[in-house]
Amino acid sequence: MVPRYSRPEMTAIWSSENRFRIWWQIEVFAAEAMGKIGMIPAEDAAKIRAAYDRDVLGEIDVPAIDAIEAVTKHDVIAFLTWAGEKLGPERRWIHQGMTSSDVLDTALAVQLKQAADLLIVDLDKLLEALKRRALEHKLTPTIGRSHGIHAEPVTFGLKLAQAYAEFERNRERLVRARDDVATCAISGAVGTFANVPPAIEEHVAAELGLTPEPTSTQVIPRDRHAMFFATLGVIASSIERLAIEVRHLQRTEVLEAEEYFSPGQKGSSAMPHKRNPVLTENLTGLARIVRSYALPAMEDVALWHERDISHSSVERFIGPDATITLDFALARLTSVVDKLVVYPERMQKNLDRMGGLVHSQRVLLALTQAGLSREDSYALVQRNAMKVWQSDGQLSLLDLLKQDPEVTSKLPGDRLDALFDLGYHLKHVDTIFGRVFDRNS
Repeated sequence: MVPRYSRPEMTAIWSSENRFRIWWQIEVFAAEAMGKIGMIPAEDAAKIRAAYDRDVLGEIDVPAIDAIEAVTKHDVIAFLTWAGEKLGPERRWIHQGMTSSDVLDTALAVQLKQAADLLIVDLDKLLEALKRRALEHKLTPTIGRSHGIHAEPVTFGLKLAQAYAEFERNRERLVRARDDVATCAISGAVGTFANVPPAIEEHVAAELGLTPEPTSTQVIPRDRHAMFFATLGVIASSIERLAIEVRHLQRTEVLEAEEYFSPGQKGSSAMPHKRNPVLTENLTGLARIVRSYALPAMEDVALWHERDISHSSVERFIGPDATITLDFALARLTSVVDKLVVYPERMQKNLDRMGGLVHSQRVLLALTQAGLSREDSYALVQRNAMKVWQSDGQLSLLDLLKQDPEVTSKLPGDRLDALFDLGYHLKHVDTIFGRVFDRNS
């Protein structure tokens, strides 16, 4: 976790204090359930629950727990030792029949669920910004590019609508991944429930808002975690996709949109004129980090037999780092979209830059409809288009076509004029926007 790329609410989820409090909840709820079924004395279970309600732990003394762990070399035992000192003789029933993974895995599920809930809020804010800007520029014409080369007209609103649809899918993926990873395992050593019956797990799961794991070994199966972190990686890739679009549009030769440049901001230590896309470049880098955590999560799936701890050190890194980094990245992208400076006049200028080449397909299709073969039609349009290309847009494709007798023998001048109508390319924008924004209304 790097403080520069961290936000307090997400960071707090991964604090030692939060982790220990979740451990305490698991132990208390388990004891409470054991008292209900007569596994431990009901009066002792009531004392443990009462101690929880009174918050007898108070402020979590992390250094004290760490000091105990330095001797025991076991984090769960260290915590139980410290917490037990806050109780009376009833402390002997804490952790009855349970194994460390019951606590560790269930607590991790709670933390991942908490983190996912924050990320879903982040996505909702991003979606709100994307929708607002998409509607603002619904009919702002701009050039669509394939391979980085001018293709045919689109609108800037369509670019943002595409991003909205992508992040809406990401939200759905994250909800599924959150629900899938939010499972509880209180099944004892090797997962047989021999010393802690399933009713205990069911009670703890209900109290924590989790689902009982259908069949655990000594751990919750790590395919759930692999899918969770893979989903975070997909979201990061979508962040990078939009960030790269902004970076390309901000290039001096394009300059159709740019990141907001605040008063007093500096772009370069050497060149005072610079306005660099530093936020979206940063997002590209952060996306690489989040994606990199998907692979170790997948490698954690293959554990030895009913349990080993090769996954443990991995998850101590990737749990906090992936969620904290993605939380920061989503908030940063939302700010970029919200404040993005858009230049419609430059978009129109770039549309017009190549002498009408963007309308070449319409002419091709019209020639085929007028009776020429596709091959001959393509050759006629291309030979004129290449002249425009070689002139760097100084020549007009429409003018050259009107001067080509093989073209005008099939398409008179007024028909050619109609083929260069920009509005033709935008006639289905309403339909696309309806598909994106109205399907859930």
